[in-house]
Amino acid sequence: MANEYIAQILKEYRKRNNLTVKDVSLLLQDRSFNAAPKTIYGWESGQSTPNAEILLTLCELYHITDVLSVFGYSDDDTFFHISTSERALIESYRKHPDMQKSVNKLLDLNVKRKASRSGA
Repeated sequence: MANEYIAQILKEYRKRNNLTVKDVSLLLQDRSFNAAPKTIYGWESGQSTPNAEILLTLCELYHITDVLSVFGYSDDDTFFHISTSERALIESYRKHPDMQKSVNKLLDLNVKRKASRSGA
């Protein structure tokens, strides 16, 4: 997998999850992968890249749910990264439609709802 951002993203998400390299090494070992801290440093510095199975396991450990988007693969020109807390806010917003108007007003959002068209 040739992606210049893999190293940077792996390091960023490890830190976001408050994990040390040693923690990650132990968590991988618990999942039957042998990855010494030196190996993980190599992945995070771009000297090497984990295989696909380990990369997906790291995504699981780092709570990365949209793997392709996080690593920069998207067909959408307006793509941008959102943090875990931003994702939680969006999910909560969607679960509470009764509060959306108030949240929009609080955040000074001019959100126009599309009127549903019946019989068109």
